[in-house]
Amino acid sequence: MTRRLSRWACVLAVGALAVTGCRDKPVDHMQRARDAIFEKRPDEALVEYRKAYDMLLRDESPEALVMRARALKGAADVYWLEQRKVKEAVSVYRQLIQQCPESPESLDARIILAELLRVHYRDLRGSIDQLTAALHRNPPQSAELQYQVAKTYFELQDYPQCELEAKKLPERFATSPYVDDALFLQAQALAMVEGKRQEALRTYADLRTRFPDSELAPYALFEMGKLRADAGDNEKAIETWVECLKTHPDPSLVQDAITRARRRLANLTVEGIGQKEVAFDRSKQARTSVEAMGGSAEEAARDRGD
Repeated sequence: MTRRLSRWACVLAVGALAVTGCRDKPVDHMQRARDAIFEKRPDEALVEYRKAYDMLLRDESPEALVMRARALKGAADVYWLEQRKVKEAVSVYRQLIQQCPESPESLDARIILAELLRVHYRDLRGSIDQLTAALHRNPPQSAELQYQVAKTYFELQDYPQCELEAKKLPERFATSPYVDDALFLQAQALAMVEGKRQEALRTYADLRTRFPDSELAPYALFEMGKLRADAGDNEKAIETWVECLKTHPDPSLVQDAITRARRRLANLTVEGIGQKEVAFDRSKQARTSVEAMGGSAEEAARDRGD
């Protein structure tokens, strides 16, 4: 009799578990998926997200759509962040954007998808499309996304469009910490366009005036020297680089540029044209940047602190 009761107790227990399993809701599977991620079981998490998604697929209620977006986003994030399966992640992020275009999750999906397309597929225009679609929703990080659009156009070597996109950032997001980055990028793009060297110089100068403490300010000054050297104005380039020596984080790079410009100047002199060996004689070269600018040896000594 005792054995029979025990057997019935087991049957009832199994039956109760079966009934409980049948009553599982999408939210239960979502919680199990999150628990599995926390416990470093990504494959199990994907199974639970799939179960939740399948249960929600034919439910068009607002609550179901919210949960469906979360299930898709969770699965895509597992593929990307936990398993580094780019192809699968891209597929599910696209599915999320298509099925739940207005959800907060789809906004995040577009931003992540833009990066995956750019880095792993070199689909730069596809990346720009996703960033632009995200910008249309006016997210909090709009200034950063606008900068990414401009930078991606630079990667495409579409410098006129890069300049236009970079220019939008200071106009629309004047207080953003990305404004100095946008000005620097805008100047870089202008420098790559024929006939816009002076405009590039003005933009670099604008950056330095508006953001004198920006870490980009000394780089802007260095680039101004390069533009002047490229235009053949080596004396002005040297003057710019001498000023740049005070703040540039890599003074040896600046000093090398000064040395090259000084050699170009020497080769342009009458003596340098006929006496190449003299032009490259280190004993005849200025020893410091002060001397390079025409200063006397005494002035150079004071500059060195001698």
